[in-house]
Amino acid sequence: MKKLVIATRKSQLALWQSEYVKAELLKHYPDMEIELAEFSTKADKILDVPLAKIGGKGLFTKELEIALASKQADIAVHSLKDVPVNFEDGFVLAALSKRFDARDAFLSENFTSIEDLPEGAVIGTTSLRRRLEIKLIRPDIKLKDLRGNINTRIAKLKAGEYDAIILAATGVQKLQIEDEVKYFTPISTDLMIPSMGQATLGIETLDNPELVELLSVLHDKNAEIEATIERDFVRTLEGGCQVPIGVKATILDENSVDVRAIVGMPDGSEYIQEDIIASIEDYQNIGKELAQTFIDQGAKELLARAEKVAFE
Repeated sequence: MKKLVIATRKSQLALWQSEYVKAELLKHYPDMEIELAEFSTKADKILDVPLAKIGGKGLFTKELEIALASKQADIAVHSLKDVPVNFEDGFVLAALSKRFDARDAFLSENFTSIEDLPEGAVIGTTSLRRRLEIKLIRPDIKLKDLRGNINTRIAKLKAGEYDAIILAATGVQKLQIEDEVKYFTPISTDLMIPSMGQATLGIETLDNPELVELLSVLHDKNAEIEATIERDFVRTLEGGCQVPIGVKATILDENSVDVRAIVGMPDGSEYIQEDIIASIEDYQNIGKELAQTFIDQGAKELLARAEKVAFE
């Protein structure tokens, strides 16, 4: 293959991620011509409404899939956390990058951490999962919606619209803008369990064996193990962007993996949480089995009520 076209969103972070994939491919295929084709998705255009109310995570990927289907591009680079757990026929997740920093991060101009905030402080986030976990840490905190790209969100913080905001640490780190706010503090996954696939890049393409083989040089086995567990967990619960679900698999050593998961109401009034250590050999079943223990505790009913609240 002499030329490869990468479909990407136009945001600064999406472009960074696509350029990263391009650079990694060129390490293996130095003579290949690789170009980026930029597209705007529905999620990029509608910035004043929470994603849960306009269709969820697929809004970040649909236009890029159309580009693949129409042969405008060969591959699409996504933040894995934005990729739906079920693919339409003809599309495959061909490769997963090594995982970057999966933690959420606390950003503020005046305070060092969630615990340091004064009573009744305002945190900006639209994520239902983050809302749940913030409320479990600090029930007194006031939550205010926050949409837009990373730079827009930071600008709103600096303008005084929020006392703090919560973002994925990896996005801020990739753009090297940690110093744009006085306090940038990654939050331990013990305290705030991330979204499935957070900090991993997913490379999607049409189901073309030759192309999948070409992309195999990008694939990271550890990322595959963690992502399989996390995505299976969400798929089995039949959850998505519209409901508060956190799940993080962490490989401990060659034999074991730690999995933390939480589901609940956005206001923190009800939740189910587990932390297990399992055999890494069984990674293709761990997520499904853990989800079933949540279902046995009433997780589907809880998530149905959480989804209803999200749409009110």
